[in-house]
Amino acid sequence: MPRSAESSAAEPPQPRNPFAPEDTKGILHPDEQAKHRSLVRLPPGPAVDRYIEWYWAVSWDLRGRPPYRAEVLSYPSVNVTFERSETRTGGFVNGVTTTKFIRELSGLGETFGIRFRAGGFGAFTGLDVGSFRDRAVPLADVLPDAANLTERVLDAPTVERRRHIVEEYLADHPAVEDPTYRSVLRIIDAMATDQELTRVDQIAERFDVPARTLQRMFRRYVGAGPKWVLRRYRLQDGADLLAKGRTEDLAALAAELGYFDQAHFSREFTAEVGMAPLEYAKNSLRLRNEVTAKVIPARA
Repeated sequence: MPRSAESSAAEPPQPRNPFAPEDTKGILHPDEQAKHRSLVRLPPGPAVDRYIEWYWAVSWDLRGRPPYRAEVLSYPSVNVTFERSETRTGGFVNGVTTTKFIRELSGLGETFGIRFRAGGFGAFTGLDVGSFRDRAVPLADVLPDAANLTERVLDAPTVERRRHIVEEYLADHPAVEDPTYRSVLRIIDAMATDQELTRVDQIAERFDVPARTLQRMFRRYVGAGPKWVLRRYRLQDGADLLAKGRTEDLAALAAELGYFDQAHFSREFTAEVGMAPLEYAKNSLRLRNEVTAKVIPARA
C-alpha cells in the first residue's frame, strides 16, 4: 500500500510503548491463573509497534486435571490469535470484548496472539472494527491472503520464530498513514494513563473533538464507544488495586476511579467481575498467600 503525501512530509511521533511483560492488569485472579497456564509476552519490532502492543503466548497442560475457566477484563483491543486446543484450532480475529472474557482451558493447548493497540487493527487494515465487537471471526474470512499464515505460525517451534513469521507477513502489507489514527492514539493514551479522566465530555473538551465525532471514531477504530473504554480502564484499575491489597477505603477508591459513590462502584464491579470488590480482594490475598507459602515454606 502506498504511503500518503502527509506521512512523507512529516513522520508522526511514536506512541507510548505499553509493553509490560509482568503486568497482570486486566487478568482476573492472576495468581490463580498462573497455576493453570503459562504466559509469555514479546515486544513488537519497530516496523509494526505503531500498531501492535505486544505478542503473547499462553500454553497449558491440564491432562488429568479439571478444566479451568480463565477470566479477563479485556482491553479495548483486537487480538489476532493462532490456537491449537481440544476445543478450537485455527487463526481468528477477536474483536473487542465488552463483557468479561472467559476461556475454558482443558486438556493440552496453546495460543499465540497479537494484541493490537486500541485502534491499531482498524488503522492497519482499513476495516471497521465495530463489526467484530464481541465476536471471533476466522482469520481467513477477514484477511483472505493470510490463509496459510495460521499453519506456518503453529508449526514454528518457538514464540520468537512465530513473531518473526507474523512480522514478515505484516511487512508485506504496509499500512497507509492515517491522521485519524494518530488522534485515536493520543486519546486512548490519555484514557489509559490519566485516572482523572472519567467522563466523555472531559475527553471531548481536552482534545477539542465533538462527542458525536468521538463516537464515530471509536466505533470505526476501537470497536466500542468512548464511555465504555473509559469505564473499562477504570474498572481494570480498580481490580488491579484490589488484587494488590487496596482495601482500606473503598469509598475513596470509588471516588478516585470516577464513580458516583461506593455503591455505584460495587454494583458495576460485581456485575462485570462476578463478585463484590472486597470479596475479590480477599480472594486475591488468599491465593497470593498460597503461592507465597509454596515458594517460601514456613520455618519450623
